[in-house]
Amino acid sequence: MLVYPSAIDLSSTHLRYLAQRLAARRREVGTRWRRLTPDRQALLGLAHLRCGDTYAQLAAGFGIGIATVFRHIREAIEVLAALAPSLAEVMRTVSRPAFVILGGTLLPIDRIAADTPYDSGKHKRHGMNVQVLTDPFGRLLWASPALPGSAHDLTAPRAHGIVEALTGARLKSWADKVYQGAGGPVRVPFRGRRLKRWKRRHNSSHAKIRCLGEQVMATLKGWRLLRKLRCSTNRITYIVKAVLVLHHAST
Repeated sequence: MLVYPSAIDLSSTHLRYLAQRLAARRREVGTRWRRLTPDRQALLGLAHLRCGDTYAQLAAGFGIGIATVFRHIREAIEVLAALAPSLAEVMRTVSRPAFVILGGTLLPIDRIAADTPYDSGKHKRHGMNVQVLTDPFGRLLWASPALPGSAHDLTAPRAHGIVEALTGARLKSWADKVYQGAGGPVRVPFRGRRLKRWKRRHNSSHAKIRCLGEQVMATLKGWRLLRKLRCSTNRITYIVKAVLVLHHAST
């Protein structure tokens, strides 16, 4: 196999952050020796998450076996996922006069047509449904556990307890019209074609606020592994949480 150097469009902050967490993990479990140092293991994990490189490509590039690549990446993702904030923690950190933006996205997965629970009728493809919360400045606050793609964007917030958490924290949330009927503090645009002028102005200002959440979801897809996940669906929640932690580490 041919090997070539490649660049990762991340700062050294990400590398240091993950390397420090991995070094702490090794001290915790009492690891004496590894094929890769914490810095190299961190680089391996970032290459997989950011570039979407396969285990075979990474094994050739780092000069280790595929099984070793799998173990090292799995450990890096689990270390990061354990640091992800819970929904309750996010509700406590958001200042009361502020609001949040609620949105959902579909993470494409590699599944056959028979896997009906993962088939999203809206997007006409297989994937996992992930809900995200963004602050008024367009910063990603929280990402939900992944649900099968067949889950509706209105059902997912209820399953995760998002509406109840927002109500308890007395926070308003701006969301797309797909969340019509969510109730509580969730604000959605008016529906219909022939709307009064004040309703059209409301929808216009609503869209300007909500677009910040769309930009965050586009940033999330900047981690190319999330553009086409080929792992077990049980691992996707851990991957999303790991990306969330790395996103926070750079802000």
